[in-house]
Amino acid sequence: MLSGILLFNQKGENLIFRQFRNDCRPRLSDVFRIQVISNAQVRSPILTLGSTTFSHVKHENIYIVAVTKSNANAALVFEFLYRLIALGKSYFGKFDEEAVKNNFVLIYELLDGAFISPLLNYLLEEVAEILDFGYPQNTETDTLKMYITTEGVKSERAIEDSTRITMQATGALSWRRADVKYRKNEAFVDVIEDVNLLMSAGGTVLRADVSGQIIMRAYLSGTPECKFGLNDRLLLDGDGLTRPSGNKSGTKATRAAAGSVTLEDCQFHQCVKLGKFDTDRIISFVPPDGEFELMRYRATENVNLPFRVHAIVNEIGKTKVEYQVAIRANYGTKLFATNVVVRVPTPLNTAGIQTRTSQGKAKYEPSENIIVWKIPRFTGQSEYVLSADATLTSMTNQKAWSRPPLSLSFSLLMFTSSGLLVRYLKVFEKSNYSSVKWVRYMTRAGSYEIRF
Repeated sequence: MLSGILLFNQKGENLIFRQFRNDCRPRLSDVFRIQVISNAQVRSPILTLGSTTFSHVKHENIYIVAVTKSNANAALVFEFLYRLIALGKSYFGKFDEEAVKNNFVLIYELLDGAFISPLLNYLLEEVAEILDFGYPQNTETDTLKMYITTEGVKSERAIEDSTRITMQATGALSWRRADVKYRKNEAFVDVIEDVNLLMSAGGTVLRADVSGQIIMRAYLSGTPECKFGLNDRLLLDGDGLTRPSGNKSGTKATRAAAGSVTLEDCQFHQCVKLGKFDTDRIISFVPPDGEFELMRYRATENVNLPFRVHAIVNEIGKTKVEYQVAIRANYGTKLFATNVVVRVPTPLNTAGIQTRTSQGKAKYEPSENIIVWKIPRFTGQSEYVLSADATLTSMTNQKAWSRPPLSLSFSLLMFTSSGLLVRYLKVFEKSNYSSVKWVRYMTRAGSYEIRF
């Protein structure tokens, strides 16, 4: 019947190899890895090469493979493979790569049979093992657990699933204690976005997207229920939000720049009630105590670019390159960016650089072949210019300069490139205490590149 059982991960690494007959060699692992796992064209669960047949099932992130040499009953082979998966789930919750690595001793014990005693092993060998010389014997979980009593190591995901079931049955929260108390009840919300841009030399936006996250620090007593609304659907007034006094000037500018936004790839913390979000677009949750990531998202439509960069680069013969780089802030005059750094590439054979800037300082870094232009504070609607002349050394085998794109890094408070806004944050608790809510927006440069 079966000559062997093999388990692989998605990379083709052999996790389990158990041969039942002498015609099953370890090199068969390499054959399956090359012919099936590394071959994107393979679609069939059965592969026959010469006299060897590989029947496999992919479950989670592993391959379970049965090797046969004879004309075996295919239906019986696949029935056994699915029984093996069910058996693994019964012993250690999840049957995936992590579970296999944590429980490989138990898996071999199931395949080989448990050692009970010299006398009982002879009488019960067909009961305490699932295969005998390649022939399926017993795959009933309850029967096997009478003899193979080793406890399986539960994977983290299996523990999370069981925790979720316990919460639904008992109402208990695994992420929060009920006896949390604070003298002053506060909730801090940080909307942090990384804006990515790739712009052509002609000023055409080739790619622009935003990767964002909402970080919350909840210092709230008891087990409060929070309701959190964004501007992806409704605009609600009278939200009672309090913003840091130092950033009041950015509130109107941010609101004016944003309309209704479309979010993609939303991922929420386990405390969020997803059903409520799908129906009402309201993020309802009982927050963990302290800091946690409430939500992740992406936005690819109507991206507000904080900076516009225009670069002119002229190569004068083979000995000189002239740079003219202008950068303009697209946000309001009451906002300002900090730690703005422009990195302008130079040819590999650059001997020296002369720079002139209307704001900030520029310095040539020969180890990286770039001009680093630093502007500590960049006020909204301002425009600054960098002029530079690069002197080049002559080379015997001079290649054409590839002109890699210039890049930009910055931090900008009270501005969101996606246009996302927190419309309201409400806290409900049975003692009906008052709480203070703070919201801050931060936009940073992800991969912000401009070709020239």
